[in-house]
Amino acid sequence: MKKSTAWFLACRPKTLSVSLSPVLVGTAIAWHDSATLLWLPLLAAAFGAAFIQIGTNLFNDVGDFLRGTDTPDRLGPKRATAEGWLTPGKVKAGAWLSFALAFLCGIYLVAHGGWPIVAIGLASLAAGWAYTGGPKPIAYGPLGEVFVFIFFGLVAVGGSYYLQTLGLTSTTLLAAALVGLHAAAVITVNNYRDLDGDAQSGKHTLAVRLGRPLTRRLYAAEMLAPYALLPLLAGLGWPCALPLLSLPLAVKLIHRFHREAPGPVFNNILSATAGLQLIFALLLTLSFTI
Repeated sequence: MKKSTAWFLACRPKTLSVSLSPVLVGTAIAWHDSATLLWLPLLAAAFGAAFIQIGTNLFNDVGDFLRGTDTPDRLGPKRATAEGWLTPGKVKAGAWLSFALAFLCGIYLVAHGGWPIVAIGLASLAAGWAYTGGPKPIAYGPLGEVFVFIFFGLVAVGGSYYLQTLGLTSTTLLAAALVGLHAAAVITVNNYRDLDGDAQSGKHTLAVRLGRPLTRRLYAAEMLAPYALLPLLAGLGWPCALPLLSLPLAVKLIHRFHREAPGPVFNNILSATAGLQLIFALLLTLSFTI
């Protein structure tokens, strides 16, 4: 395999929308409230979020390999380190480079937004490393979904809004929760698929703790809760109903999640869940901009 292809796959491009969607939503709400759009903070936030997610993905790639979690029996997509496409040293270096690029974006964002952005940036970088790194990786415990809900929902949407307005509103946090719930569902798919292997390797994810029946209910709740909460945005008028256009896809994915036997088919369900989050976020963005 070409090195460029290996690096591309190691970055997990199918899920990068999970980090970009909240930036769009937060910026759209800010535009709705202030009627202004600051392009440089938007672009710096989008690139910074993407670099943090790529770095987290690369740390996860090499971390799972070194801990022996990625085995030949893995049901998920092939990983660059485990397949020998890239050496552990190179993948780890790539992860640190991605974090360095995110840090460079953060320098501008701090100059624009001040100390709150310092706290958000450092917390995001630390959490990205701790997701698979350190003595007690987040990904190896039951808090993976909580981590994603906080950093790819509340922090990302709230931070993007703050960069545009230097403030924060309850509406922004509500929208952040909607986006974060769908982002958490992506992790639930991943952990449900890998439940058996994770249990054998000592990886105690929430899916391992709950078991398959309860994890299926959790996924359904994560997928449907954002739609149930849309009436709280009724102040927008009829546009608040636009995200309902994606509900049939959510119902279809829930049905597939319950019907399909655990296996490689969940790789498709995972990417489709990330796609649903993007569609929902784009429709939510439209709700605030028309």
